[in-house]
Amino acid sequence: MEQGREMARLAWQALDEKKGEDIQIIDITGISVMADYFLIATGNSDSQVRALVENVEETLQKSGYLLKQREGYQSGSWVLLDFGDIIVHIFDKENRLFYDLERIWRDGRVVSVEELM
Repeated sequence: MEQGREMARLAWQALDEKKGEDIQIIDITGISVMADYFLIATGNSDSQVRALVENVEETLQKSGYLLKQREGYQSGSWVLLDFGDIIVHIFDKENRLFYDLERIWRDGRVVSVEELM
């Protein structure tokens, strides 16, 4: 769990650094075994979505956390990054509204980045 908290904090910082919008951190430890946290963020364009993805990957890899799987990078509308303890979803605005992961995972607990410090 501590490793997941650190990874979530680093991913949040990487998303914030590249101006990701509406960054949400959802603690899913009590409701799923797939990860400890989901991070969800929005990019304003395909190029910003890709920049957010690349910054998260680079930041976590520099800290020794390996990417297990990446999905959707070519489309630039919804990219999923699976680091094991955390899963990062980066959307364009239209797809974020359409898929509404916050509603699907509403049983999780939304946490602030300060809680991860």
